[in-house]
Amino acid sequence: MAPSISTFRRAICTRVNASRFLASPSPFRNFSSSTEDSTPFTVDIAVPFKGHKIEPPPQVVETSAKELMTFFKDMSRMRRMEIASDQLYKSKLIRGFCHLYDGQEAVCIGMEAALTREDNIITAYRDHCTYLGRGGTLPEVFSELMGRKDGCTLGKGGSMHFYKKENGFYGGHGIVGAQIPLGVGLAFAQKYEKMKAATFLLYGDGAANQGQLFEALNMAALWDLPAVYVCENNHYGMGTAEWRAAKCPEYYKRGDYVPGLKVDGMDALAVKQAVRFAKEHALSKGPIMLEMDTYRYHGHSMSDPGSTYRTRDEISGVRQERDPIERIRKLILFKEIATVSDLKNIEKEVKKEVEDAVAKAKESSPPDASELFSNVYVKGYGSQVFGCDRKHSTATLS
Repeated sequence: MAPSISTFRRAICTRVNASRFLASPSPFRNFSSSTEDSTPFTVDIAVPFKGHKIEPPPQVVETSAKELMTFFKDMSRMRRMEIASDQLYKSKLIRGFCHLYDGQEAVCIGMEAALTREDNIITAYRDHCTYLGRGGTLPEVFSELMGRKDGCTLGKGGSMHFYKKENGFYGGHGIVGAQIPLGVGLAFAQKYEKMKAATFLLYGDGAANQGQLFEALNMAALWDLPAVYVCENNHYGMGTAEWRAAKCPEYYKRGDYVPGLKVDGMDALAVKQAVRFAKEHALSKGPIMLEMDTYRYHGHSMSDPGSTYRTRDEISGVRQERDPIERIRKLILFKEIATVSDLKNIEKEVKKEVEDAVAKAKESSPPDASELFSNVYVKGYGSQVFGCDRKHSTATLS
């Protein structure tokens, strides 16, 4: 029997008692120096991990003042970037498809805290923040979104096709689920080359029923590949609630013979703990599945208002109870790492940074027309392409 909508809403907006994830407060600190303090301390993870055919990692994670401040600033930058992208789209400076990530920042930030650039990440089309987390810059993001040549894929990929191979980011893929077999191929290469690194294959709950996901998983399990399947479960595949689309929406169990772990994807520290655990498992024992319980504030894409299949009360409830940035803000204040004023100043700084990046991206020009056929065919073959009349419109592909 399908759950009622009210039950589903309560599950998404569950209130977490703050005392469960805050370790005892530290002695009074000098705020100006504490923000750069790398001295480790432990924090309890509020929502328990759930394991499938595996013992979950400890519910206590190590962090530091410096890391928490970095989390706050990086997530604030991502949030502000996506808000700016919304405004640029509505101003018609961004065209085509555009899928925003605000609300899900903890997944990206927590992953990066546990990985190195030797590890690979491949994802679907909600990829702006993942690219930024892999070392991309704001001007590159906005240039690409607006189709300018200074973008990360030279203005030819757009929102869905960000890419940064040198930092282990392999896209940005527009076809639902298509990135998963490619990610298993990346993991195969890592094992073949005897690298001590793993590949993280990100997909949404809407792609979790794809046949290619299970075909590739079977291969990864057969060969014990260092592949970590990461389902970013934001509870709606486009406008369809997970329980309407999946007989078993417990995605961490969907690997059957492959172990899995359910993680509070709105808690950056929980994500960090789970990803570190999953990487160690993948390197020694083969694939594992992570289900990140997260939520997107925008609609599926900019053409989706996001309020026809869920209520505004549901969205505001998640913002109030589970917002990943607010969680880190509360932890920073509780541990007396920084003041309310300090954090407000960081947000102002980030806002200015994003505004400057937008202005810089607007100055970038579109790709030259000669770029139309580049990066399509192998160079040096001297192949020719023709217009429909085969006379007046010809070009040699260099």
